[in-house]
Amino acid sequence: MSPIDRRALLQSVGLALGALTGTGIAGAGVGAAQGQGAAGRAVARLSLNENPYGPSPAVVTALQQEFAKLCRYTSGAEYEHLLDQIAAKEGLPRDQIILGEILEPLGTHLSQQGGPGGEFIYSDPGYTALIDSAAAVGGRAIGVPLNANLENDLPALAARVSERTRAVFLVNPHNPTGIVADADELKSFARGIARRALLIVDEAYLEFAGGFERRSLAGLVRGGDNVIVFRTFAKAYGLAGLDIGYGLVPRPIAAAMGKLGLDNPHLFNRLAVAAASASLQDRGYLDGVVRAVERERSLWFDLFRDLRLRFTPAAANFVFFETGLPNSEFATALAQQGIAIGRAFPPYDRWARISIGLPQENALARAAVRQLLGKR
Repeated sequence: MSPIDRRALLQSVGLALGALTGTGIAGAGVGAAQGQGAAGRAVARLSLNENPYGPSPAVVTALQQEFAKLCRYTSGAEYEHLLDQIAAKEGLPRDQIILGEILEPLGTHLSQQGGPGGEFIYSDPGYTALIDSAAAVGGRAIGVPLNANLENDLPALAARVSERTRAVFLVNPHNPTGIVADADELKSFARGIARRALLIVDEAYLEFAGGFERRSLAGLVRGGDNVIVFRTFAKAYGLAGLDIGYGLVPRPIAAAMGKLGLDNPHLFNRLAVAAASASLQDRGYLDGVVRAVERERSLWFDLFRDLRLRFTPAAANFVFFETGLPNSEFATALAQQGIAIGRAFPPYDRWARISIGLPQENALARAAVRQLLGKR
């Protein structure tokens, strides 16, 4: 395989350098998404599904106001204020909201209930933080392959539920394929599962999918179903560096996790609490980020169609497509051009997941993909 000509790539992106002026998102810049490679080369980090536009300007202001308070722990009042905001947003009482990145402790807790051997069903490949934590303390991971369209195979997942099932874990939109489930089919599936086992749905990327309220399963939590919905501020809200999320949970599980001390305000970084609170007050900024990601995602889809590559109709802030090359070879070729992409997701070893970055980064990556795959 011949090496990619870096100069040709740079020429091909042309006016894309500076395209941020058309996004309507203030404060975004190359430095927000780039790091430094081993040799000092700027790296377009398109590997971890971060929001390269960064958080709302309101978050920056809120953080500046917190700097003088860094000698103080997060207070109960600050913690409760954020809970009040989330409760108002979600239409749930505060005692059904658990603040934090709860998937790992939740997996540990559920696996320990009833002793080792409980089964945790999930789509494979997928995001497995909860599954891994459950397996580490005696749980049994049951991976269910995606269907022929690379979607969460809802009938197959339901068929694996038994008296040994502790939980069914679903990511919607799915990671790495980015496919969002049909809203009606998902809700029907969820109600059926909830009558037999606990259903946990990670909606980390749902803000990018459109029709958020219609697609979310938060309504099932409000209705008393045996369902947990997890959300995070790390993706669409741009707070990956201040990682914080929350779960919408049935009261018995909320009470059990409270007994584990997960509701102690002192556990929470005061900057993360302030940033999350400010994020919820700036809905307009979130909408702008989503529109910018949609525009960039459509340009990726145009490229795939032009190159006649198989790809998924991703509804998240990343794309997933078939390269025809081993992932290690494809990723290495892009890394040589300063472009870092997602890891491999067996058995889809000849597919690649690329996060959506800033416009000039995406243009550079698309040009690299065109040059690498357009000649094959």
